[in-house]
Order: sequence, then structure tokens, then C-alpha cells
Amino acid sequence: MNVLTDNITLFARTLRRTGFLLGTGQILESLRAVEAIGIASKEDFRSALFSTLVTRPSERQIFAQAFDVFWQNPELFERALASMLTQTPVPPREIPKTPGARRLADAFRAMQGPTPGQDRKTLELDARATVSADELLSNKDFEQMTSDEIARARALISRMHWSLPDRMSRRTEAANRGSTFDLRRTLRKSLKTGGNIIRLERRKRQCRQPPLVVLCDISGSMSTYARMCLHFLHGLTQTRRSQRATTHVFLFGTRLTNITRALRHRDPDEAMTDAATRTMDWDGGTRIASALDEFNRNWSRRVLNQGAALLLITDGLERDDPSTLDAAAARLHRSVSRLIWLNPLLRFEEFAPKAQGIKILLKHVDELRPVHNLQSIADLADALSQSNAVSRLQAMRSRVA
Repeated sequence: MNVLTDNITLFARTLRRTGFLLGTGQILESLRAVEAIGIASKEDFRSALFSTLVTRPSERQIFAQAFDVFWQNPELFERALASMLTQTPVPPREIPKTPGARRLADAFRAMQGPTPGQDRKTLELDARATVSADELLSNKDFEQMTSDEIARARALISRMHWSLPDRMSRRTEAANRGSTFDLRRTLRKSLKTGGNIIRLERRKRQCRQPPLVVLCDISGSMSTYARMCLHFLHGLTQTRRSQRATTHVFLFGTRLTNITRALRHRDPDEAMTDAATRTMDWDGGTRIASALDEFNRNWSRRVLNQGAALLLITDGLERDDPSTLDAAAARLHRSVSRLIWLNPLLRFEEFAPKAQGIKILLKHVDELRPVHNLQSIADLADALSQSNAVSRLQAMRSRVA
């Protein structure tokens, strides 16, 4: 039973590496459940681990994959002696390509340790005069990152705080102190005292975060940055949902696609898979004018209300009719309280707005910001919480003039 206990503990640690919120208490509870139910039935064994280790609906699919891969010995549940065998995880390539599979593969890879022939020696460095890894990563361009650095960048993005300045709503709510008397609530409470009014109830106007709408370009020239932006948009959506704030996300290349529902999944891999399934024009051409025009006609009145702010993520390289883009951008600017343009081309210091599409968009935005590394996304998070953020818009407009 000792070896089986070690394997169950190792299995729980593997789940923890994939993002499960498991504590020592849950692992001990799983050991007690297996001890009580026994290992005569594989389904009973699986149910015992499932009921003690899975706490969220988004974890069910990852648990099923991990269980099938980890406990792969077919005779484990046919004879009790199989509990004395050490389980060997399979290579990550045998894990199904489903949401969460990448994190699961990384967890099993970490379990296996270094491969044969890999140098196990470690080099000790004096890090007192060096820059931290996160600080170096924050200023590195997304296009220059390795797969491991991209994974770390996604984790850092998911921990960022996103909020917009509160706006006064027309709706009111009950309050101890307020400028308006609530006669209806006052009379209703007086019924408890036989019609005698003991206290005048008051109301005040509610404060709410305005809706945030995002239009993200997924054409070939924006491919790398769009994929990273999707992860920060997923974190933004989850954070704002916890604050009861509304977020709408649209992707556009040659057509406009609403992926708001896809990003509501808590699991990031499940959200990215759903978004990719809904989107049919990845890495293709771009038609900014037609996308903005379609958004204005079909979605503007639905989502741009209550002082909504809008993020436009694109490099501005447009081939359609400039007059169409000018009219669509002008109408979009009139419909929002704040229009922020995120352009990865701003990573170049010598960048100048020479393209016709960029010149047109510059006339209809309130802020212009880069979006090519972690530092630019962190600056955006700070700027969203301010009402008078500083940007490079004036400098760009002076270059156009």
C-alpha cells in the first residue's frame, strides 16, 4: 500500500502542475477514500480520486486525460499485487490534443526529469548584479520568445489586474447616506412599526465599470501578436467577470467573428480551442474597413452603451477603399467614450505613419499604444484604470502633419 500511496501522491502533484488548486488536505482525503473503497474496481478507484481531487467543472476533462495516461497498467485493478508496481508516465505525444493537453504534457515531462544523456550538473552564478528573469522577459518582443518564454509570459499576463474607471449610473441603490430620499422603502418599513416613520431611507446613484469592447486583427502580419493578445484578453475577461463588468471580444481578418462566449471558459486552453473553432480566417488577409463597418451595423448598438471603451488591436495595414475606412472609423469613434489603438509596429523607434490606413485611423483614436511585449501590456493595464493616460498619439499626428 505504501507504493500505491506514493503513486496517488505523485498523481495529485501532477494535477497540481496543470493548474489544479490542490492542498495537502485534499491529497490526504483521496488516500483515505481509496483506502476505504479499495482497488477491486477501476471505476470505483477513479470515482474516489475524482470526488476528492476535482473541485471545478473545467478540471473534469484534464482529470480524465491524466487518469488514463498515468494509471495505464491494464492489470492494475485486476490484481492487488499491481499496486506494488511503479507507474511510468507515457511520453507527452500520446496525450490527446484537447483543451488542457499542453499543460498536462508539460506536467508529465517535468515528472520524467532530464532525458538520458542530458547534463545533470547545475551551474551556480552570482545573480547579485544580474536582472531578474521576469524583468528580462517583460521587455522581450513576442516574436523573439521561445515556447517556454511564451508559457511564462502567459502566466504573467493571467495575473495582471484589469479595471476601468467607475462611471456614475442612472440607476440608484439603497444607502445609509445619500442625496435622495427613498419614500417607497420608508413607507414599506413603517409597516413594521404600525405606520410610524422612524427613519427616512435614502438612495444613491450606483457606480459601475463601463463595458469594454475589443476588436483584434488576426491577419498574417498580426498572427504572433494576436495569439498572445488572446491570452491577455482571456485574463481580462475573467477578471472583469469577477468584478461584474461586461467585456465583448471580436476577431477580424477577412470577416468579423464574435468570440465573447469562448473566452468565458475558465480554463485558458479550453477558451483558446473554442475561439479557434469559431474563427475561420486565421493568418489570412485583412479588411479593416469592412470589419469596422460590419461591427457598426450589426453590433454597435448592442454592445457600445453605458460609456463603453474600445480597444482596437491592429497594425493598420489596410488595402480597402480609404474613404470606407475613414467613415467606419469616424462612426466608431463617435459611438464610444474612449478609443485606444494598440499597434505592434510601435516597437520600432523609427516607425512613421506612412501607410494610408494608419494615417486615417490616427484621426479617429484617443490613444495610441504598443502591444509587442509584456511591459506594453502591463502599461495598458495601468492606462485602462486612468482617465487621462499619456500616449504617443500626439507625436504620431505631428509626423502625419
